[in-house]
Amino acid sequence: MRFIRMEELKPGMRLARPIYSKKGVLLYERAQTIRDEQAIQNIRGFGLLGLFILEPAEPVPPFSEADMEFERFQTMMTFQIADELEVIRHTKKTERLQMIVASIIKSYGNETGKINFFQSLRSKEDYIFKHSLNTAILSAIITHQMNLPLAVQNNAVTAAVVHDIGKLDVPAEVMYKGEHSNEEQDSIHAFERAGFETLRNTFLSTPAVPRACVQAEQNLRIMERKEPSILDTMQPAAKVLQVAGMFDKLTAVRLEEQPMSELKVFRMMLAKEAYYDRQTVTALLNSVTLLTPGTSVELSDRKKALVLRQNDDLMRPVVLCFDDNQIINLSDRHSYPDLEVEDIMKTMDNRHVMDKDMLKKLGFATD
Repeated sequence: MRFIRMEELKPGMRLARPIYSKKGVLLYERAQTIRDEQAIQNIRGFGLLGLFILEPAEPVPPFSEADMEFERFQTMMTFQIADELEVIRHTKKTERLQMIVASIIKSYGNETGKINFFQSLRSKEDYIFKHSLNTAILSAIITHQMNLPLAVQNNAVTAAVVHDIGKLDVPAEVMYKGEHSNEEQDSIHAFERAGFETLRNTFLSTPAVPRACVQAEQNLRIMERKEPSILDTMQPAAKVLQVAGMFDKLTAVRLEEQPMSELKVFRMMLAKEAYYDRQTVTALLNSVTLLTPGTSVELSDRKKALVLRQNDDLMRPVVLCFDDNQIINLSDRHSYPDLEVEDIMKTMDNRHVMDKDMLKKLGFATD
């Protein structure tokens, strides 16, 4: 599976992921072949940055009902968030925000197990809205994992939905550049601050929501300048918003940059625990699938391996080395003190194909 930009789309390619309308209607199924130029023009009309495409001989990867619903939910809610943010921008009032937040919490704020959090396809037009939605979903998951009060969960998810409202006023030619000058960065920050002022006027009865947005943004700016963190003074919703927002931003299919793997994002956050609350990062780490059996990885000695089984330490699983078929338990720090998973070998998707029957014969459970 690989990600291609729209200009590279050609007849005969097979879709690796479904495409839904804004009402959640399935338009193109997985593994569907793009037959002709007319189909390409129709797909380009959606304004996406690109598509996930299957290689010519590649089997269709696993895709559960939960995965299908996750992708359908993302598509539908993106348009609802876009409409609501426009209402807030122009009236400083909300119309359907409580319903949107309630829907996100109902769907993902009560998860008992881990979810496959995979990135949706984004266009310049919906990039901010999809980031807001994914940040809200992750915030719902994290707050539930941490068993935080419902009021905190509601504030965190609400803040996630609205936190980037100021960026909607940034000129597109500035917002979607790969690199920004210092002057452009200052301009973007000015629009962000104006957005926070809009939120203060909108949430007069619930000031914790704009406060969470402001605190999360302030701590990120402070981290960039390598100044002392304000983490200890941040409210829980702000800590959640910062972790969720950065995780989505760095793992997303971005306009100019390659996404970071989930593993590297977690490592970065854990290494900067002065700025990212460790308990919050751990809650997210325990809520999304990571290094599951069948994942191809690169080890710190540059060898390639396949994950066979997870351990309590999710970062140090049992792996099968490709070059010599040696099975290594990375949690055995006495035998392998310096060996660990360096990164995930994959495309911008979280699912992998593996021979589960063979693993079962070797004595490894795969469920």
